[in-house]
Amino acid sequence: MSAPTATAAHHGHDDNKFQIYVQIAMLLAVITGVEIVAIFIPFAKWLIVTTLVVLSAVKFLFVIFYFMHLRWDKPFCTILFFIGLVLGGGTLWALVELFSVHDSIPLTSLG
Repeated sequence: MSAPTATAAHHGHDDNKFQIYVQIAMLLAVITGVEIVAIFIPFAKWLIVTTLVVLSAVKFLFVIFYFMHLRWDKPFCTILFFIGLVLGGGTLWALVELFSVHDSIPLTSLG
């Protein structure tokens, strides 16, 4: 008799996580809608870009912590993820600086 109650308790935990996933998916959909609407609002360009970057960062954090399960994972795995993120971002920044626009302008002919 104890096996069905253990299964029922475990099943309730899965339903709770499922509800969290559905709520977060709805929140991400709402944030995406706000981002789409924000593009068409006649505000200063810097304000719109800042808003879009902040909303994208919020969506990114929700996805990595819930859908990639970092919230329930060991802290070491989360640290490894962010180390990789920093290394990837640094590599991207270095490549952008290395191949910037002024380096792609053709040289004038000496001829």
